[in-house]
Amino acid sequence: MISLYRPGTGFLHGAPAGLKLALLAVVALGLSLLPVAPGMIVPVLLAVVAVSALYPAAGLGVRALGSAWWRLRWLILILGVALIVFSGIPAAIVSCGRLVALLLLAELFTRTTSMSALMTLITRILRPLRRLGVDAQAVALVLSLALTMVPVVGGFVRSVREAQDARGVRLGLRTALPILVRTMRHADEVGEALAARGLAS
Repeated sequence: MISLYRPGTGFLHGAPAGLKLALLAVVALGLSLLPVAPGMIVPVLLAVVAVSALYPAAGLGVRALGSAWWRLRWLILILGVALIVFSGIPAAIVSCGRLVALLLLAELFTRTTSMSALMTLITRILRPLRRLGVDAQAVALVLSLALTMVPVVGGFVRSVREAQDARGVRLGLRTALPILVRTMRHADEVGEALAARGLAS
């Protein structure tokens, strides 16, 4: 399975997953509580710069930061234009800035936290719910698989688009068919692998 995690020796790679998740939650709460006002433009922009600086500081490099920003380009453009039209430029900067900072931080967490560490953390968090009949390990596995599918499907989309560009085929509804086939085939392979390990029936 493919994930965004990249092994490394940076300080974030060595930090406990629980601590990173707690900091992510605190920052997300703090950003959500910031009022949408012109006076918040500078703090929000500083937050975006600080989160961006964490990528090279954590040993991920400028390329990983550029890839993260590139994936957010359409979100920034569409949301930014809509907010400028309906709420004004200051509100657009604050709202987009908060969302970008949060998404960059979430990807940073995913890139520096292994899937095994994430599953262990989720299992530990959900352990008290066992009294209610919740299978913590099963929930952790499902969440982990869901996270891994995001970059997998993204890779399928890129490969299909590159293949169609090479053939001079215009993108359209026909693009969805090979992506759907590859996604279903990958899901079957994952199911077979889990069944072989006794994790699924």
